[in-house]
Amino acid sequence: THVWNYAHSEARLFPELTRSVREMQDFCPREKGGGFHPDTGLVGFRSNDAYAADGQCGTILKAYREHLMSADDAFLKRNWPRIKKALEFSIEQDGNADGLIENKQHNTYDINYYGANTFVGSLYLAALRAGEQMALEVGDNDFAKRAKAIFESGRDLTMKRLWNGEYFTQDVDLKEHPKDQYKDGCLSDQLFGQGWAHQVGLGYIYPKDSVLTALKSIWKYNWAPDVGPYNEAYKPFRWFITPGQAGLITCTWPKGDYLTEGTLYREEVWTGIEYQVAGHMIREGMVEEGLAMCRAVHDRYHPDLFNPYNEVECGDHYARAMASWGVYLSLAGFEYHGPKGHLSFAPRITPEDFRMAFTAAEGWGTFKQKRDGKKQNHAITIHWGQLRLASVSFELPDKTKKAKVAIELNGRNVEATTTCKDGCLTVTFKKPVVIKSGQTLSVAASGQ
Repeated sequence: THVWNYAHSEARLFPELTRSVREMQDFCPREKGGGFHPDTGLVGFRSNDAYAADGQCGTILKAYREHLMSADDAFLKRNWPRIKKALEFSIEQDGNADGLIENKQHNTYDINYYGANTFVGSLYLAALRAGEQMALEVGDNDFAKRAKAIFESGRDLTMKRLWNGEYFTQDVDLKEHPKDQYKDGCLSDQLFGQGWAHQVGLGYIYPKDSVLTALKSIWKYNWAPDVGPYNEAYKPFRWFITPGQAGLITCTWPKGDYLTEGTLYREEVWTGIEYQVAGHMIREGMVEEGLAMCRAVHDRYHPDLFNPYNEVECGDHYARAMASWGVYLSLAGFEYHGPKGHLSFAPRITPEDFRMAFTAAEGWGTFKQKRDGKKQNHAITIHWGQLRLASVSFELPDKTKKAKVAIELNGRNVEATTTCKDGCLTVTFKKPVVIKSGQTLSVAASGQ
């Protein structure tokens, strides 16, 4: 459950397959061969009886993503009782339901964290937000209110207890837990849940300015254009990179309080973490930094050196590297809600001339955008299957407040209402449109 927290490729490219993974593994009862414990809500992190704090929270986020990549709400309705029970298990670990998990937290670093931290904590808050949204969609309003209240408490307490002005730390008693913690260290994964929240359109779980500052600190303290000098001083447990190459260190202690028995794998470089952080940076506008990180992985696995189709970290063909698809979606500013029929694009790179392939619940296609001054043209073409849309959104230049819009489906005018707020144009169709294979939806906008 925790390694696959990072992987987005399979879920976006093969949504039906991934929904079956959720139902045959995460939410399938133990007696039927899955990892779900109906009595407690525990999701065994290797389809067994073991608990991983990050994996448990990630299961909720993955369920929400799989719902978003569905054509209707059948998956969510079918699995909601188990999704809710799984989230309630995490709330039980919270104890006083204040939004901070502080007990023993086994995680993907093969260790146990103790005390409040934002590696598990951000995933927990994002899971609460996802749980709130799913509860609202199935009509479980009381649980939605409960999840929201816990989330808001956790957000506020996190800023009071874990924010040091530069990045998020861990509140742990090192005398009681002297090994495998990071305390005042700068963990590259400290905003993992916030990156996840952006991937599934949940917005900010922490204040935007603090999130951006923390990402800049990760870049400042953990990014090494050459890992050689750092790894000469601090030997990694395992080598997945060669001195002379660039990479993102898992955790550093920039305040001079290096923990010799700190979090395991602290000096290593993992491609999955690099892609996770790069995708988040790009969403926040740190495009150059995010792409530099991706280029480092590309250069590290150049065919002259290694197999470019096997970005090793922890093992060959490791699933975590499929966090790379999250980078792709971030570059496009892509958001999608299949059951609601909503699609959104906000390119972070070359918005004046942008093109990408995208996948949806029932088909795949291409999106093209051309920008010329205050004029912007968009084209959504389906190449296989179909795409049902009730609304679509685009980011316009210079925070445009008003725009004249023309909408056509395969050359025919489409009736719709439009709103323009803070540079975001939203088109809501009078009747949902279905774009079939070979058809194009065109939206032309002229800023006023």
